Amino acid sequence: MINSTQVSYFILGAYFDTGLFKYLCFMIVMSLYVFIICANLLLIVVICMNRSLHEPMYLFLVSLFVNELYGSTGLFPFLLVQILSDIHTVSAPFCFLQIFFVYSYGSIEYLNLAVMSYDRYLSICYPLQYNTRMTYKKVASLIAITWLLVFFVNFCTLPLIVPLQLCGNIINKVYCDNHSVVKLACSDTTVNNIYGLIVSALSVFVPLILILYTYIKIFKVCYSGSKQTRQKAVRTCTPHLASLINFSFGACFEILQSRFNMSSLPIMVRIFLSLYFLTCPPIFNPVMYGLKLSNIRVACKNLVRNVGF
Repeated sequence: MINSTQVSYFILGAYFDTGLFKYLCFMIVMSLYVFIICANLLLIVVICMNRSLHEPMYLFLVSLFVNELYGSTGLFPFLLVQILSDIHTVSAPFCFLQIFFVYSYGSIEYLNLAVMSYDRYLSICYPLQYNTRMTYKKVASLIAITWLLVFFVNFCTLPLIVPLQLCGNIINKVYCDNHSVVKLACSDTTVNNIYGLIVSALSVFVPLILILYTYIKIFKVCYSGSKQTRQKAVRTCTPHLASLINFSFGACFEILQSRFNMSSLPIMVRIFLSLYFLTCPPIFNPVMYGLKLSNIRVACKNLVRNVGF
């Protein structure tokens, strides 16, 4: 039996020998990471440099893009090292650090999308009162609460998993996650399971209720409102809904995979879907908002043109 004092590292059991194809995988993953960094940084710089984009909607987008960089940094460098390595191990402290990165990224993403839906609700349903209801002070407070609250909740998770007595050290994934470590425990994990369920429920259902409420109100206003109101709703809500659906799909599968046995699925499918919520939103969101929102698109073109000169 292996206890917590003996587990100094974990073995990632989802990796398998790909021979020379590992170099191709490395180049693909490296290209994706470089694209994520460039795309998200570009939009952050564009929004920060253009005073015309210093509006609540775009400031919330900056928070979203920063989170994409944050989550990607917690995963991609680690993946690149593991792809080229012949021994797929990770030290226990780094594993716990990655758990903090992954879970805080997911919670911030979903909560940020909920705050953005609230912003769209005020903009469409109360256009004349929008500037008084969504002030810069309120924007800063919402962004700060989103990040600090999630950091605090996820930091409280670490004291529950670090002291666990473990009966093994093999995690059947390509990165560390909380539930995989808890399943290795040979001590009582009742507190971990209860805390995990409460945090998961609050992280999912509270933002979901807010999102559903705001969109029900938005659809009611659009149904009874003018053509201009409907066009504004479609223009600003479509990218948000696409981001929400994209992230929710990946996060839903990750939650199901953590809680239920998915061994009937091919290993490549499980790996792809487990990485989906960590890789696709950071790629998808900057492209979606950069193409769909005309103000950002024009600002990007101007920046590229100025740099070119």
